[in-house]
Amino acid sequence: MQKNMKKRQKRTGLRGRSCFIGGIALLFLLSMGNPGMLFAQRKVTIKLASMVPESTPWGAALNRMSQEWARVSHGEVELRVYHNGVAGGEEDVLRKLRLNQIQGAVFTSAGLNLITPEIMTLSVPFFIRNDAELARVLRDIKPELEAKINEKGFFTLAWAKSGWVKIFSRKEVFIPQDLKQQKLATSPDTEEMSQVFKVMGYQMVPVTMNDLLVSLNSGMVDAVYQSPVLVGGMQFFGITKHMASINIAPFMGGIILNQRAWSRVPEAYKPALIEVSRRIAEDISDSITRLESDVVKTMTSYGLKINQISPEQEQMWYTDVERAMTTLLGTTFNRDLYQKINGILQQYRNGR
Repeated sequence: MQKNMKKRQKRTGLRGRSCFIGGIALLFLLSMGNPGMLFAQRKVTIKLASMVPESTPWGAALNRMSQEWARVSHGEVELRVYHNGVAGGEEDVLRKLRLNQIQGAVFTSAGLNLITPEIMTLSVPFFIRNDAELARVLRDIKPELEAKINEKGFFTLAWAKSGWVKIFSRKEVFIPQDLKQQKLATSPDTEEMSQVFKVMGYQMVPVTMNDLLVSLNSGMVDAVYQSPVLVGGMQFFGITKHMASINIAPFMGGIILNQRAWSRVPEAYKPALIEVSRRIAEDISDSITRLESDVVKTMTSYGLKINQISPEQEQMWYTDVERAMTTLLGTTFNRDLYQKINGILQQYRNGR
């Protein structure tokens, strides 16, 4: 009897192993028709922080990016977007990104500068002067900047152009001397920009964004350099009734992940996720350009005056900052990158 029981157990064990092996084979065959099935237990969740309000083009685009990531990854990669600065300021967000408390973030030029200082070279005042010049510079310089960011333990998903920084002032501004007679607010987070204006002889007053409206109302400051979209949203133009037509610097944004999170994303999905992110970044750039134009028109209808600067007056600003750069290169700004960008710009301006 014992021999018969052992034989039955042996046959049962063989059948069990055969069923297990058969089940694995069936799973493999089924997965051939649905590659995502192999990753069913590997769902990756990426929490992405953004300081931009959800109601803006940035916010809408990030929500759309979340939906498209889910689609192209068959639900295997979930992007959760935390809008409206709920994760903190850019320094806080960067710290959380390094600790993997969040896995991604949208950074401005100032935030990207915290990762690698070379980034602020793109924001040297009056250096890159229009959209065409910016597009040419980014085409040639982006791979180098992305490599520098990625060396620090991050992955650059996409860049987006977010308009131009302009001068808004209590009194009209056409030439540098007009602005030097007014107290100019500067953010404590953008020391490089502040240093350029100090070297050029401006009256700089450090003011946080939260205190800016109070400082304008009290007369502590007379002028700001900011995005027209932000000025319109915060309604600073009720006090700073003049906007100089000259572009100070491009306002850039970058979508960054930490390498720890990116390494967890299945390789099969990475190309599609990158393509989605970069396409949506282009949509953001286009939306911001239209929004900036609309905001300026709206502010003009409420009394904002555009100080239209002539080519001769523009050259005065360019000459002023070029003199300052002899002091700032190698200290405030990266000399090698500045010279590389300057070479690109000179070739472009000469039609080459």
